[in-house]
Amino acid sequence: MKMAEAQPVRDAKPSLMGMTREDLGDALRSVGIEERQVRMRVGQLWHWIYFRGAESFDRMTNVSKDLRARLAESFVIARPEIVSEQISVDGTRKWLLRFPPRGAGRPVEVETVYIPEEGRGTLCVSSQVGCTLTCSFCHTGTQKLVRNLTKEEIVAQVVIARERLGDFPDRATEAGAIVPKEGRFVSNIVMMGMGEPLYNFDNVRDALQVATDGEGLSLSRRRITLSTSGVVPMIARAGEEIGTLLAVSLHAVRDDLRDELVPLNRKYPIAELMAACRDYPGLSNARRITFEYVMLKGINDSPADARELVRLLRGIPAKINLIPFNPWPGSRYECSDWDTIEAFSDIVNRAGYASPIRTPRGRDILAACGQLKSATERLRIRERMALEAMIGGADED
Repeated sequence: MKMAEAQPVRDAKPSLMGMTREDLGDALRSVGIEERQVRMRVGQLWHWIYFRGAESFDRMTNVSKDLRARLAESFVIARPEIVSEQISVDGTRKWLLRFPPRGAGRPVEVETVYIPEEGRGTLCVSSQVGCTLTCSFCHTGTQKLVRNLTKEEIVAQVVIARERLGDFPDRATEAGAIVPKEGRFVSNIVMMGMGEPLYNFDNVRDALQVATDGEGLSLSRRRITLSTSGVVPMIARAGEEIGTLLAVSLHAVRDDLRDELVPLNRKYPIAELMAACRDYPGLSNARRITFEYVMLKGINDSPADARELVRLLRGIPAKINLIPFNPWPGSRYECSDWDTIEAFSDIVNRAGYASPIRTPRGRDILAACGQLKSATERLRIRERMALEAMIGGADED
């Protein structure tokens, strides 16, 4: 579904969206709020922005008119433009969000996906515009990195999803909200969208600090999973400073193959990655690491691969998500046959590891794992291909 057409314009005023409590305190001091009032006022702003989803200061009825006016003169509560919203046949929703330019840059776009499931709703959040990792099976990896998302832009994805799903108090019946069926709320977050979260560490950490605050968005750290392709030096720091669940995009059990599938492996090979996982702070049977393993026909799906996977993970409290490959235009890979995936899963299960086969979601709107890529980037590619075809035709003439 096509949404707004207007180009987002960066307001000269800073946005309070994505600010931590400390940031909000500094913002209030900058407009003359006395130190003895800062803590109370921070609590009020926090409640309105993150618990009630206020998009303007006018809605903050327990804040004095004078303070509301001062805040409105100096700040905004920014939202990205929703360029489009797609709804899959399975209920998955994908938003293409456009953020205003920063500095001399251009507007940027990212995709955010909501996956409704029985008893929970999972939001797949992006951390970068594009990606540097060039994983050969991943559509997002074919889009070059433009820049890191700010903490404001990461938090805004959660806020937009909650608004569109009618997930804020008093907002569910407002025009434009898509009121979910019972139980369909944003209860879980996976940092598995566009980009490598550990290459945008500070912004991801601060954004998740906002998301897990119990008086605002109030998401449990045990319901947030940060996914990495294996940035080994940052894994321990993620456990210490962020404290969420960890997922590792493994996808191969041999360095030579993982070098091809996940080129980051050339810098941080499997042995180093496994050592970092064993040392992950807080690791236990109750806080297992999830290893993501995309099933590629004839590439990494043999019984020998399954047995080697079991050997690699020995001693690590772990779960293995087997992901049927989600095709995308131009990919050279095919999904493993279902019987092959089940045989692989059986070997891992018999070794004592849970190895669920992930049900593909949102394939029809390119919202499944590994399929995210901004629509603008796809359009540019199509335009370039069309231009090349025209040039080729002219040459033939």
